Amino acid sequence: MTENNFGRNDVKDKDIMLEVIGLKKYFNVNNSLRKSKRKIVTAVDGLNFFIKKGETFGLVGESGCGKSTTGRTIIKLYEPTGGQIIFDGNDITHLSGKEMLPYRKKMQMIFQDPYASLNGRMTVTDIIGEGIDTHRLYLGKERQERIYDLLHTVGLKSEHANRYPHEFSGGQRQRIGIARALAVEPELVICDEPISALDVSIQAQVVNMLDDLQDKMGLTYLFIAHDLSMVKHISDRIGVMYLGKMMEVCPSDELYDNPLHPYTQALLSAIPVPDPKLTRSQKRIILEGDVKSPINPGEGCRFSSRCRYCKDICKEVTPEIEEANHGHYIACHRYKEINGIV
Repeated sequence: MTENNFGRNDVKDKDIMLEVIGLKKYFNVNNSLRKSKRKIVTAVDGLNFFIKKGETFGLVGESGCGKSTTGRTIIKLYEPTGGQIIFDGNDITHLSGKEMLPYRKKMQMIFQDPYASLNGRMTVTDIIGEGIDTHRLYLGKERQERIYDLLHTVGLKSEHANRYPHEFSGGQRQRIGIARALAVEPELVICDEPISALDVSIQAQVVNMLDDLQDKMGLTYLFIAHDLSMVKHISDRIGVMYLGKMMEVCPSDELYDNPLHPYTQALLSAIPVPDPKLTRSQKRIILEGDVKSPINPGEGCRFSSRCRYCKDICKEVTPEIEEANHGHYIACHRYKEINGIV
């Protein structure tokens, strides 16, 4: 167990669905055989968090920060470079494909692009039924009835079962993807930016549907997104990522009412307000400087190159994430300085 586990010691083991300890995922970006010349992208670099059963944990940050890589590594689409993945008390970090099969039934993923994630040569029945067949859950007539029930659950009709993905709108395709994820009766669903490719008018419908499904089926969500306003609506707690590191973790209301990290403050200031008067009076935080390269980023705060409060220590020492208030954690040298924390 790590020190910076965001109050994990206050939660009983039986109440934890997923725990990630020091998770790392690095990628080689060239084919050099010489170690001295290899370039390594540190997509996820020592991530710690946990998700309670029935909870929605939101993971936010700008594009390229490692959110989607985190989700894919947790579900073992990518093999982790380091750290541990604990699912319902079981360490699944180094399980083989065959050993992972029972856990794949319990962990499912909704992908960002609802068109690319669906096989265009398969009917909706085959797409949804694939997981049912793999885990041998239903056969014959029961299988087809299960598929119809899932379609109705996500707001589609039985007659849609024999159509192909290209015959649907983006919102409908995402509903098919959700039905596919629910087909094997999972306990944890990783939602990888499930609304980012949809029209704004459809986004709220999909999020509300996910909310209703959680209440109805007792699901646990890891909700990955960069739209902070939507994440607040669905999440119980939120983690803010930047270049593979966790910057801040706290309950969703607390994050919006009292953001502590300069990066979180900048993200929140960029949320559009649907009121011209408030928009004119709203103070935007414009981030300057260049984003650090994820290739061998070195020591120091990952955000230091863009932070308006940056000091020498920020460039030289990687800040530990520590509790600022009850349940509110932050990785920032400035916060420690202004609050006299040694």
